[in-house]
Amino acid sequence: MQHSKDTVSKSRFKARVLEYFRQIEKTGKPLIITDRGKPVIKVAPFSEDPEEVLKELRNSVLKYKDPTNPVGESDWEALR
Repeated sequence: MQHSKDTVSKSRFKARVLEYFRQIEKTGKPLIITDRGKPVIKVAPFSEDPEEVLKELRNSVLKYKDPTNPVGESDWEALR
């Protein structure tokens, strides 16, 4: 079963829900709830500002000089 700072099982979450809510409020980081090791629910802090959600994506988009050409073509062994 997957356990990390960012994920927790349903049963563990249920037993400590208030603790996890406080953690999410304090850190501002979402928490993924798992069921049998598979992610099923994401609990994230509320934000009135819709732009807040997009802050994580800023400067993460790569610029391609020729967007119609395949990307990573040289990485495929079958094409060599």
